[in-house]
Amino acid sequence: MKFNRIVLALSAAALALTGCGSADTGSSDGRLSIATSFYPLEYATQQVGGDHVDVTNLTQPGAEPHDLELTPKQILQTTKADALVYLSGFQPSVDDAAKEGDGTAFDVSPFARLDLKPADEQDHGGEEEDHAGHDHGSVDPHFWLDPTRYADVVDAIADHLATIDPTNAADYRANATAFTGKLGTLDKDLKAGLSDCRSTDLVTAHAAFGYFADRYGFHQESVSGLSPGAEPSPTALADLIALVKRDKITTVYAETLVPADVAKTLARDSGATVAVLDPIEGLTDASAGSDYLEVMRSNLATVRKGQGCR
Repeated sequence: MKFNRIVLALSAAALALTGCGSADTGSSDGRLSIATSFYPLEYATQQVGGDHVDVTNLTQPGAEPHDLELTPKQILQTTKADALVYLSGFQPSVDDAAKEGDGTAFDVSPFARLDLKPADEQDHGGEEEDHAGHDHGSVDPHFWLDPTRYADVVDAIADHLATIDPTNAADYRANATAFTGKLGTLDKDLKAGLSDCRSTDLVTAHAAFGYFADRYGFHQESVSGLSPGAEPSPTALADLIALVKRDKITTVYAETLVPADVAKTLARDSGATVAVLDPIEGLTDASAGSDYLEVMRSNLATVRKGQGCR
């Protein structure tokens, strides 16, 4: 974006004038300074880095990460950090900062196995394609809702930290092994808990649960497409209402970071109830857990109840 490039140029000039060049990196206590673009990457980096890293999240708590626009201060932060851990194609302003950086940006997308296209987007998203100027393309970015894909990214982050800080490489890889072990246990529990459900149609607020659905045997139907704030067209909403009635779907899932108005309308007009299924794009006081693992286990309980799982 032209505006972001101007801001980046001004930020670089400010750095030069204040003497804060690329040598001024890392935390004052000797830890690596890592900027991450949104919560799942922040949490993974914290788990891997442990006491050796100081991790910050560019997406503020309670903010919708799809809509992130970096401030000049945050752009400076990415410039001074030892690494910027981000997912390309998910937050355009972060992509711009990564392109203009000095090679410290680490894109996790090659390791996330982003291979699902949200088929519902064309059918149900009359206003979805470019919500607020943010075109997320045709590939679902929400890999972390499949713990096995998330584990692959965790290992990649460990390898990257080991590369830029070889002194602590053994700790990074040991921490990654411990965390991916927890993700493996979570995956087994999800497989077992969702193996026999009365309904396999997962009606969600936006198309964030494609990898979750693919991993655990569901078919995702979303109120909006990849951008959670997009309003569905009247025809799309009517089609969803008819689907919920026809298939006797009992639960429509809203989220924590976006208004539930459309989900409530869909539930009211179809006779379903509303439950909260968290895409874990960020944590708030409304989150059903204090971290990724706790919220995923809360999601398991929510889906088991909403889908009638034995």
